[in-house]
Amino acid sequence: MPEQATATMTNTAKHRIFAMLDKDGDGAITHAEYLARVDNAAAAVGRDADDPVVHTARAAHEAVFADMDADHDGRVTFEEYRTWAGHDAFERSCRPALGSLFDLADHDSDGRLTREEFTRLRVASSNTAEDAGQAFDDLDTNGDGLIDRDDYLAGIHDYVTTGSSPMAAAYRTLPNP
Repeated sequence: MPEQATATMTNTAKHRIFAMLDKDGDGAITHAEYLARVDNAAAAVGRDADDPVVHTARAAHEAVFADMDADHDGRVTFEEYRTWAGHDAFERSCRPALGSLFDLADHDSDGRLTREEFTRLRVASSNTAEDAGQAFDDLDTNGDGLIDRDDYLAGIHDYVTTGSSPMAAAYRTLPNP
């Protein structure tokens, strides 16, 4: 794939994810908006605020926000996000944070999500149930009705870094750049 096409897809993915995180659409992700992801996911999957898994997820998301907020003003602009997002940031801080959201939904801690668990998690992350269902089908390559934690994280990594991934369906109805 030509380098420019890859860059365009990556920027499209970044715009879509940024729009998902900027809940009020004011052009910046606030600390409160970002941390609300954890609370929304916990509520959607039936975890109490004092659950240790929720505390772990909050700590991981605090680290991501601190990493994204280059000027430390409590707001992440698209430019800060665009500059930050990519393979290194994903491995450094997103993988633990996104993994912690997966763990919230994984009530039996077996490292796999059922369609229902996956859908609840993705709908809490602003996806439609239909898009979450399509992403589930695309990620469930062996047809066993379960999504493995590593496959889930690899799907998001690929979407953020290349714009192409089984997780792309989860982002298709988010605003286009």
